[in-house]
Amino acid sequence: MCGRFASTSTPDDLAAYFHAVLPTEAALEPSYNVAPTDDVAVVATDRGVRAVTVMHWGLVPYWAKDPGIGSRMINARAEGIAEKGAFKAAFRHRRCIVAADGFYEWRAVPGRKAKQPYFIHRPDGEPYAFAGLWERWRHPGADGGGELRSTTIVTTTPNEAMAAVHDRMPVILPASAWDRWLDPDVSDPDALADLLVPAPSELTVMHPVSTDVGNVRNDGPHLIEPVEPAPPAG
Repeated sequence: MCGRFASTSTPDDLAAYFHAVLPTEAALEPSYNVAPTDDVAVVATDRGVRAVTVMHWGLVPYWAKDPGIGSRMINARAEGIAEKGAFKAAFRHRRCIVAADGFYEWRAVPGRKAKQPYFIHRPDGEPYAFAGLWERWRHPGADGGGELRSTTIVTTTPNEAMAAVHDRMPVILPASAWDRWLDPDVSDPDALADLLVPAPSELTVMHPVSTDVGNVRNDGPHLIEPVEPAPPAG
C-alpha cells in the first residue's frame, strides 16, 4: 500500500523531468505530507499531449454514483488489475504517472503499539514515477455538475529493501518505460505486464522519520529529516 507521500518538486521541474507541457491550471503547492483525497501532480497523455496536470487522489470510476468511493481506491493492486471492474478500463486506456519525491511506510516496533515511519526515496534525489491510472467522473444530473479527474497508484510486491518495512510498494517506472506506459494506443495487458514489478532495491533507500507525519495536518521539510528510530520496548 502507498498511503502517504511527499510532492515537493515544482510543476516546472516536473514538466522538464517528464518531458511534458505544463498547462496554466496545473499549479500545485508543495507538500511533504500528501494524503488520500488530496490533489496530486500527475503526468498523463490526453488528446495526444503529454502534460503535467492535477488530479484527485482516489480513483472514482466513471460509473460511480458519487465520488466518495475514491477514498477507498487510492491504490490498485497490480495482480488482477486487467480484470477488476474498477480499474480494467483505465488500465487499458487511461494510464498515468503519479510524481512523488518519496513516500512513507510504517514498520512495527517490537513491544510497542506505535509503528515507526520511514521515508523512502531515490538515492539521487530525483522524483519517483509511480505507475498510475486515471478516470473522468461526471456528476449525474441535468446540469452535469462538472468533471472530476482522479487517480490511483498501482502497487506490487516489495523488493528486498522494502520487504523489511511493508509487504507492498508502488510500481516505480524507469524512464525507459514512460512512453509505453503513457501511450493510450497500447491497450493489451500482456504488453504492460513486465512493468508491474518491484523496482530494484537500490532505488528505495530509507530512513526513520518523525511520527509527526502520521497527522495529516502536519507538513514541512522536518517530516523527511532522519531521526533515531524508536527502540524495542523492554
